[in-house]
Amino acid sequence: MTALVGLFSRTPKDPNKKKNIEKLKEIKKLVKEKKYAAALKSGNDFLHKVPHHHDILFTMGGIYYLQNKYKTAISYFDKALEIASYDVEVLLLKAYSHQKLGENKRAIQCCEKIQEIDPKNKSVLKLLEELNS
Repeated sequence: MTALVGLFSRTPKDPNKKKNIEKLKEIKKLVKEKKYAAALKSGNDFLHKVPHHHDILFTMGGIYYLQNKYKTAISYFDKALEIASYDVEVLLLKAYSHQKLGENKRAIQCCEKIQEIDPKNKSVLKLLEELNS
């Protein structure tokens, strides 16, 4: 027997939504307190249960970016972009990561995608200026 799922929705509501929101808040608090090791452990534990959680993937990538682990950061940003391919914040951090690795061509590709979404994005204009100089 199939359960009815809302009038217009195709996917069931997340039964753990409240718990997931709390976990995200906890991880963000650890990041704010610069307790990166604890935040990474907590984030990885969470991703084992919910592997496609956009906010956690972005946060994890951000932590690795702050730790200058750009290749690892990019892998998390790529996973986040599989879920939300037009997330300007993720694309921008991915572009910065590529820039730090000297991968200017890839950084420019990220910037071009951001410009399609947000043509007046000042951060992208500044980054493109740096990449093209």
